[in-house]
Amino acid sequence: MPHAEVNGQRLFYEDTGDGETAVVFSHGFLMDHSMFDAQVEALRHDFRCIAWDERGHGGTESTSDEFSYWDSASDVIGLLDALGIERAVLAGMSQGGFLSMRAALASPDRVRGLVLIDTQAGTEDPEKLPGYDQLVEAWVAPGGPPQEVLDTVTGIIIGPGYEDTPAWHEKWREVGEERMRQTYATLTSRDEIWDRLGEINAPTLVIHGEQDIAIELPIAQRLADGIEGADLVVVPGAGHAANMTHPEAVNPPLRRFLESV
Repeated sequence: MPHAEVNGQRLFYEDTGDGETAVVFSHGFLMDHSMFDAQVEALRHDFRCIAWDERGHGGTESTSDEFSYWDSASDVIGLLDALGIERAVLAGMSQGGFLSMRAALASPDRVRGLVLIDTQAGTEDPEKLPGYDQLVEAWVAPGGPPQEVLDTVTGIIIGPGYEDTPAWHEKWREVGEERMRQTYATLTSRDEIWDRLGEINAPTLVIHGEQDIAIELPIAQRLADGIEGADLVVVPGAGHAANMTHPEAVNPPLRRFLESV
């Protein structure tokens, strides 16, 4: 399986297609590269699609050190270096959007465009944090995460009725205490970059699920308003992982955007 040695990590990635425009897909918390399978399948014949696993996720072999999404931004730029890609469109869902925006701020000359899916520029909602903390403590208790915890997390990230939810539950059962605490600390300690959105000069498409309960729709509107020229696409009926659960609504505007940049 392909790995790239970047910043002391062994990043797992899949590199599919050979189009002139490279697109790097960065997944959300507790997810992995496969959440973009529907996008890669739809775009691979016209674009070079790179989907990777971030620190603490999937097939990436990462250290146990604390890290921030600025470190993850450095990772995605390092992955571009390893693959010989000068500029790419960065497409990120939730925490993948956190790192993609930070990459656009830290290395603007490397970012051809941004696709921000169900993400935001702020910190975690303080009203939701106590509930999330309880979920994490239940998750890391002896015996692994109970089914009711998996179901609650499913409601937050995926939503009801998704046919591949059992496969994600199997993956989540393999997430142990060390990895969970490491990645959750990164998620909940991130800094706010609302006041820096005006510095982003890459063409930007914001895609957001109409029924996202993790990051509500008004936050997506604020995000689109904060980046000059950004367009917002609202996905009817979709929750937090809109690209995974509603690819038929996400892929057409995504393709149009990629063709435009």
